[in-house]
Parts: sequence; structure tokens; C-alpha cells
Amino acid sequence: MQVRKLNVEGAYEFTPRQFRDHRGLFVSPFQQEAFQQALGRPHFPVAQTNHSVSRRGTVRGIHFTVTPPGTAKYVYCARGRALDIVVDLRVGSPTFGRWDAVEMDQVRFRSSYFPVGVGHAFVALEDDTVMSYLLTGAYVAEHELAVDVFDPELGVRIPPGIDPVQSDRDRAALSFAAARARGLLPDYAASAAVEERLWQSSGTVATR
Repeated sequence: MQVRKLNVEGAYEFTPRQFRDHRGLFVSPFQQEAFQQALGRPHFPVAQTNHSVSRRGTVRGIHFTVTPPGTAKYVYCARGRALDIVVDLRVGSPTFGRWDAVEMDQVRFRSSYFPVGVGHAFVALEDDTVMSYLLTGAYVAEHELAVDVFDPELGVRIPPGIDPVQSDRDRAALSFAAARARGLLPDYAASAAVEERLWQSSGTVATR
């Protein structure tokens, strides 16, 4: 498993080894040992798994969770192709306002880890793109908020040739500045504290 730090503090890209033969291939998108080595954590405490199917051009996000309670995510593309995007919305973070992206497909089978407090979005680049998520917390509708992925202040780059398909909620999402002015964005220290409690409740914290 190859690991790369993303340009958002605490976020990582994972690229697994593939095993191919005459039958096809086998790949493991999440591997606890690689996760532990990269983050210095015992394991990823899964509370819920999500699965979405999207047509080409679908843009979901930027979504984030009120913190606390906060949620960390491990995301991979089970079918199709997507640009998976992480945006640092944590006020006080050393990378506040920055974003990075991972192209996920059926060639490299990359995955991403997103820490508590960051924003998540993705663009489906093919029809029937399937995104799968491991979450540290259960979905609670009133805890889920959104920021406009097309806000020029953030500068998130959507691939050319995409005719965006969005939900009504995402089209009406607040700007980055408005969400900050209303005090809706997660605090960096509070997000780190929530994440630390996750690891403490899931076992002994490993050292880096």
C-alpha cells in the first residue's frame, strides 16, 4: 500500500497493491496496517458504511458535519471514476481554506482518509459511478451542512467538460465566507479533540 499526504492537514491518499491473474484481479482498498502506519492510530472505528451511485456530471458536496459530534471518513470508488475532493474548513487549521483531490478509478483503486472537521465533495466522471464510505459516526440529517463547491474563494477546480448535476440543497449551499461568518465551520482544536476521543474509545493509541 502506497501512502501520500494530501495538501489538507491530516488527510491521506492510499493506493493498494493489485493482484491479477486469468480470473481478473483482487484489491484491498482499506488495510488496517497501512492506516496505522500512516496515522499512528490503532484502527479505523467504523460506525456506518454508505454507498452512492451517481451519473456522470454529478457533483456532491462540499459536505461537512457539525463538530462535535464530527465524523471522519475513509472513501473509495467501487465502480466508475470520480474526482474526490477534500477541503479544509477547520478554523485555525494550518491548511485552512486549502483543498486537494484524488482521482479514483478502476485502474489504481485509490482511497482517501478525511479527518474530523474537513469538507468532502466529489465529481462523478462516468455514469454509474459508485462511491463507498466508511464513517466513524452515524448519519444525522440535522448535523450535516454544506458549502458551495463553486465558491471562487475556495477555487476548487472541476474537470472541464462537466455539466454539473446537483441537489437543490447543494445548489443553495452557503459561501465559504457566509458559513464562517455564521459560526458554522468546525474549529480545528475541537475537531482534533473529537478525533482523539475516537481513537481512545477504539483501543490503545499507537505511537507514530
